[in-house]
Amino acid sequence: MDLFFGDSAVWFTIPAFVGSFFFLLRLTLLLVGGHGDMDADMHGDLHVGAGGDVDGDLHGDLHTDTDPGGLDHTDSSSAFKILSVQSVAAFMMGFGWAGLGGFKGAGWSTPVSTIFGLGVGIGMMWILGKGLEAVYRLQSSGTVSINSALGIEGSVYIAIPAQRQGRGRVRLVIDSRERFYNAVTEDEAIGSHIRVRVTEVNDDNTVTVSRA
Repeated sequence: MDLFFGDSAVWFTIPAFVGSFFFLLRLTLLLVGGHGDMDADMHGDLHVGAGGDVDGDLHGDLHTDTDPGGLDHTDSSSAFKILSVQSVAAFMMGFGWAGLGGFKGAGWSTPVSTIFGLGVGIGMMWILGKGLEAVYRLQSSGTVSINSALGIEGSVYIAIPAQRQGRGRVRLVIDSRERFYNAVTEDEAIGSHIRVRVTEVNDDNTVTVSRA
C-alpha cells in the first residue's frame, strides 16, 4: 500500500489505475467485440414497436458509422471520438506508471517524476494515434459501399415504421459478411425478423426496403 499510496505516490497511482482500466477495456472491445471484426466503438439503438414490443441493438464496429445509414464505413468524427477516449486513457496510464516508477523506483522528486510521466504519457498518445490511424486505413480499404445493398434480401433487425415515419434497421449479408443499415419503408410498418428486399439506396445513406 505504501508503494502505491504512500507520500505523493497517490497522484501517480490513481491515473495509472484509471488509465489502465479504460485502456484494457477498450483493447478488449477492439479484439473481441462485434461480429468477428476488430471493434472499437459501441452503438446502441432501442425501438418500441407496436404492441409494446421492444427491440434493442448493441453493435460495435471498427469501421464505425460513416453516416446514419450503417455501421460499415469510416467516419472521421467517430474515429476522433474513439481516438480521443483511447488517447486519454493511454496518457493517464503512461503518466501514472512512469511517474510512479520514477518517484518510487528511481527515488526522483515529485516534480522530476511528474515531468518524466508527462513525457511518457504524451509518447503513449502519439504511438497509439499512429497505430489506430494505420488500423483505420486498413479497415476502410475493405469496406463495402452502401450501393452494394441494392436488390439484396435480408431481415429486419429493428422494426421499421410505416410510410417513412421513422427508421428501423436491417441486417444484410453482402460478400459473405453481415452488415447493418438504417432503413425506411414506403409501405406499412415492418416488424422485426421479417424478410425484406432493398429497393432503393437513399441520399441520406439509408436504404428503402419492402417485404420480400
